[in-house]
Amino acid sequence: MPVRLRMAMHGQRHNRIFHLVAINQRTRRDAKPMELLGIYDPALKLGDTHKTVKWSVDRIKYWLGVGALPSKSVVKLLERGGVLPPDSKYHPK
Repeated sequence: MPVRLRMAMHGQRHNRIFHLVAINQRTRRDAKPMELLGIYDPALKLGDTHKTVKWSVDRIKYWLGVGALPSKSVVKLLERGGVLPPDSKYHPK
């Protein structure tokens, strides 16, 4: 069963929250995942200067270690967060 690390979209329109999940790549975007790995909230709250990202680095590294492939958007997010190096094998060429 091929596993992907990708984003699942939740929340109301214009107020989206994205969950970073490990999921079978053949299922739909918002299907029940194998594991919830993190939450990304791109909306800035009043007084905040940064977008909110909460994730479990140990579990993300575990899934990458057992062969899960991250999507392009997840690779960009993990590189910005310092989980993956900028020249990782997952980086789109």
